Amino acid sequence: MRWSQVLFSQGFGTRRECDALVFAGLVAHAGQPVADPLDEVDTEELTFEVRGQQWPFRAKALIVLHKPAGYECSQKPKHHPSVMSLLPAPLRLRDVQPVGRLDEDTTGLLLLTDDGALIHRLTSPKKHVPKVYEIETTEPVTEKQVGELLRGVVLHDDPQPVRAAACEQTGERALRMTLLEGKYHQVKRMVAAAGNTVTGLHRSAFGELMLPADLAPGQWRWLDGLKAILDR
Repeated sequence: MRWSQVLFSQGFGTRRECDALVFAGLVAHAGQPVADPLDEVDTEELTFEVRGQQWPFRAKALIVLHKPAGYECSQKPKHHPSVMSLLPAPLRLRDVQPVGRLDEDTTGLLLLTDDGALIHRLTSPKKHVPKVYEIETTEPVTEKQVGELLRGVVLHDDPQPVRAAACEQTGERALRMTLLEGKYHQVKRMVAAAGNTVTGLHRSAFGELMLPADLAPGQWRWLDGLKAILDR
């Protein structure tokens, strides 16, 4: 692939802007400046530098972000900053999208990608991809509430009971719950239907992927393919 194509595909601007980066000496590979945007390079395991920052070539972008509170999972946020503002410009230009959404006050593991087929696979109700949530509640958790969440509770807009795939008490006012669906405000509404109120919500796992312990709120990192998420 030509360097101009590489830079364009990775979100470094228009083709003219990518050419200008090369001519300005701002693109380097293997410690040497790239001389001509029309030069070809093997993209297999390619890592290059733009303005001194390393960048790995990815045909499709797939990243994990530790979402902090106070950010909306939207390209056009209404009341708070978008999670996109936490990403570097090339990823924003590639139009990466959240895989599902977390509420503004919810923290934790958020996947983003520019692979539409992958988004569909991970969010389709038919795929039953588990998501694990750590929940803080206003009132002490009871065995009755845990049992109701496991058996199923009825939400006001759905006559069919909605149940947790797994649920356990982790503290006096804390729960860990696994869901296979992604309904609007589902965790909060389920806990409310069971007789309690959510005061804190954190997603700790998506499929087989757990939020890395060393990934601080607001930070992100690359993931290498679907197997990082689904062990199936």
